[in-house]
Amino acid sequence: MRKRLAPLLIALPVAAFAATPQTAVLDVQKMTCSMCAITIRKALEKVPGVIDANVDYDHKTATVKYDPDKASPA
Repeated sequence: MRKRLAPLLIALPVAAFAATPQTAVLDVQKMTCSMCAITIRKALEKVPGVIDANVDYDHKTATVKYDPDKASPA
């Protein structure tokens, strides 16, 4: 039983210091087709620290949820 709890006890303090995820809405005015939205979403998801990315072709925006310790809107 103690061997099973040891990894959890080690991981808990690290999780307590993790930054709260932030959300940014980015303007993406140069999208010309719906494939652009897919390409942009995939590129954003590859950025270290990005948790989730959703791209809206109709509104020409990208909503990105990210870890501010690892990524920024810039």
